[in-house]
Amino acid sequence: MLDNYEGFKAEVLKLTKIDLNCYKEKQMRRRIDTLATKNNASSYEEYVQMLKKDKDLFEQFVNFLTINVSEFYRNPDQWKLLDENVIPKLIKDHGKNLKIWSAACSTGDEPYSLAMAFSKFMPLSNIHIIATDIDKQVLQQAQVGLYNEKSIAGVPEEFKKKYFTKVGSSYQIADEIKKCVTFKEHNLLKDPYPDDCDLILCRNVVIYFTDEAKDEIYKKFYASLKKNGVLFIGSTEQITNYKEIGFTRLSSFYFEKQ
Repeated sequence: MLDNYEGFKAEVLKLTKIDLNCYKEKQMRRRIDTLATKNNASSYEEYVQMLKKDKDLFEQFVNFLTINVSEFYRNPDQWKLLDENVIPKLIKDHGKNLKIWSAACSTGDEPYSLAMAFSKFMPLSNIHIIATDIDKQVLQQAQVGLYNEKSIAGVPEEFKKKYFTKVGSSYQIADEIKKCVTFKEHNLLKDPYPDDCDLILCRNVVIYFTDEAKDEIYKKFYASLKKNGVLFIGSTEQITNYKEIGFTRLSSFYFEKQ
């Protein structure tokens, strides 16, 4: 175990604007120790110096820190409910000019899945999704839009045929889907949130934060939504105080702003 983690957290905040105090310490520290040791750093101080001097090492650190596990149509039951209930209700309440935010979007699987899901209800030219992540590297990957077979395994066959082209052993997503999504760098713990959103997705990310940070994020999501707007969270997550925040629970992973 490396020493002076408190000092390291302060240095990381200065370097990356990522506040490690908002993450569960035991879990995050174990991940960082593994990476620092792998790069032959004998102390946090030495590792910080390495991060300052080596751009590739710095990018590796941010990428490692921001946990990226993503795939298209992850948790199919949730997407089925989106398709059958949530999207029709959003269109009924707000029309077809919807503002959609995919927060902590990782490599783009989720916002591209959203674009395809909405394409059943409206022309692609009507679909505008803001997709944000703290990690520049994954945003670059998202904009390239090249995925392996495992990533796209959950994509409905009709969309696989229509929106993907095989390139070697990988699959390239169509430009017409890419045009529906605008990617931006964003820190959920620090940056201002978009406003007047009709739908916000933030899935399988908040589980890594402290209870205090989670509470703050969910309150900010609530403030970002229009009346009757919907928040879509991950299947392993829960908002225990959703009533106090002002949400109505539509299901275990969909919450509507009243």
